[in-house]
Amino acid sequence: MTQPPQQPPNPDEPSSTPPGAPNTPPAPPAGPPSGGFGAPQDPPPGGFGQPTPPPADPFGKQPQQPQQPQQPQQPPAAPPQPPAAPQDAPAGGYGTPPPPAPGSYPTPPAPQPNGYGYPQPPQPGYGYPQGPGGQPGRPGMPQQAYGYPTQPMQPQFGAPQPGGDGGKKFSTQMQIIVAAAVAVVLIIGAGVIYSATSGDDDGGKNEASSSGSTGGEGKGGEGGGLAGGSEKVPANTKSKVAFQVPQPVVKDIVQVEGSWLTDKAYVKTGINEINGYDRDKGTKLWSFPLAGEICTTSRHVSKDDKTAIVFQESKPTKEKKYPACNQVGVVDLAAGKLLWSKSVTSATGGDRPVTFDEVTLSGTTVAAGGTSGGAAFKLDTGAELWKPKTGADGCYDRGYAGGEALAVVRKCGTYDSPQLTVQALNPTSGAPLSSYQMPAGVEYAHIVSTKPLVVAADVGDTAGDGSGISDFFSIDAATGKLKVRIPADAEKYAGDCDSTEVEKCQNMAVGNNRLYLPTERHDGTSEYGDTNEVVAFDLDTGKLLGGRADAGDRHILTPLRMDGTSIIAYKEAPYDKGGQVVSIDGETFKQTTLMENPDDEAVRKAEKRFHIGSAELLYSDGQFYMAARSIHKPSTVNPDEKVYLVVAYGTD
Repeated sequence: MTQPPQQPPNPDEPSSTPPGAPNTPPAPPAGPPSGGFGAPQDPPPGGFGQPTPPPADPFGKQPQQPQQPQQPQQPPAAPPQPPAAPQDAPAGGYGTPPPPAPGSYPTPPAPQPNGYGYPQPPQPGYGYPQGPGGQPGRPGMPQQAYGYPTQPMQPQFGAPQPGGDGGKKFSTQMQIIVAAAVAVVLIIGAGVIYSATSGDDDGGKNEASSSGSTGGEGKGGEGGGLAGGSEKVPANTKSKVAFQVPQPVVKDIVQVEGSWLTDKAYVKTGINEINGYDRDKGTKLWSFPLAGEICTTSRHVSKDDKTAIVFQESKPTKEKKYPACNQVGVVDLAAGKLLWSKSVTSATGGDRPVTFDEVTLSGTTVAAGGTSGGAAFKLDTGAELWKPKTGADGCYDRGYAGGEALAVVRKCGTYDSPQLTVQALNPTSGAPLSSYQMPAGVEYAHIVSTKPLVVAADVGDTAGDGSGISDFFSIDAATGKLKVRIPADAEKYAGDCDSTEVEKCQNMAVGNNRLYLPTERHDGTSEYGDTNEVVAFDLDTGKLLGGRADAGDRHILTPLRMDGTSIIAYKEAPYDKGGQVVSIDGETFKQTTLMENPDDEAVRKAEKRFHIGSAELLYSDGQFYMAARSIHKPSTVNPDEKVYLVVAYGTD
């Protein structure tokens, strides 16, 4: 579940292109290709407690032997001619390959059936129900997909096939041969192709469109509305930069986590302060100071525009370089003021204030927790509601998750042998409503959603990629019983949860009783650039559902949030394009473009500094905001380079 580059770019390294710009064409390789996508991988671990066959690979990745570089040959006297009668009609590509440069004709490899560019039977896409058959090279072998019985999978799109070339690109000479053969076959068989497609019962509605989205590009319907959500399609989806907030100058790294939206304001944390900006123009509406640096914030906002924060008790001094994060407070985002803030002592006694690692909001209850204790407060007044019980067994509330309900991860046992329990809580009293004990070997658990209750964990540290996820657990919050456990191979899926915190999962969405996950980046059909998909798991059965949203070549889709029954997602663009915001129908996976950011080089460079996973992305009503979670000291190489805390886009 390795995610896209998340670390901020090194400010001391100059670059002519945006640091970490996705899908930038690589330099030509100097030697034989090394194993990459399709390289041998260690088999994923089996389900908890019992070994299971490895899940079928959605991308058809197969081990391949290292290829030896071919020796360049002298160009032939005349261009090669297409074969008189190919046995298998080559599949059409995205147009005729360009002619090779003089003197660049390599010796073509012997044509192999079912390799890249050769005709293959239609293959089911990733996330679709599979028919009988085994994986490439292992015919007839049944596969266990994601821990649940399924039909054996067929070779997937872009998969190296038995007898193929191992996934290598065509040589230039081979492209000419194939292109010529394609032209002959298409001319001869044009009538047959038409009759085969024109009689399709569904009119090809289940085929992927040229934009890469299943079912084609949505238009939003009459009046620009979207089915199942509150967002509307702007009359013009082409966006402009609405405003930019320069990054403050600091001497070190400073946390500025937290951004929210109200009807009138975009609110963003700053250095020891919180600021409200006009949503359209970016003019500052209000600002107020804090005693110290922001430590953590809640992403939830109450119906009357209030949210919760944790901040340091003071600014750093020589005597106290790292002030404690012991202040809990509530911000009125509409009025632009701090309603209240306070610290509490541990339930075990003593006069030292509790240090909080996380804070959340559910209804009218603010809950803050951490390794040294926790507490809950009334949203409006800050009056203390309850503190978690502690005992001789060393149990404590590791952290809370809010939203439509309130849940907690409670940790007991020793450091070497922890035991985690996920509980649904009564927000007013803190009393457990239900409990589910996580499997042994789980050191940290992350609550993805409280209603429905979905938990992510890295069981036995098997994910191996820092994502914190090897499995998802769908739990009945009323009874505490496990509905289903969903294995999520870290090599296939790109969700991410903070390694230690309870409510800091991203790149996923929960709605329609489904878990929507992006797949990892993988090769597309173009020569340069990756792509991915968004797929869905049923939270009752754990099954991977049919349908998917394809990002399209050189684009990467990342879910941001639910909008009714639809998903709002950011479509990361290649290095030469601006990004997009799309709405994905939660049932049909049809995509509707809501925003297309400018392709202008300066704008692209600013956009691509906000990497997925390390930036805050908010979209609402034709406005898109990208903001940093932390700021760094200026670059010593390019001290005059413009770096922004916030970049906002708007549509007409």
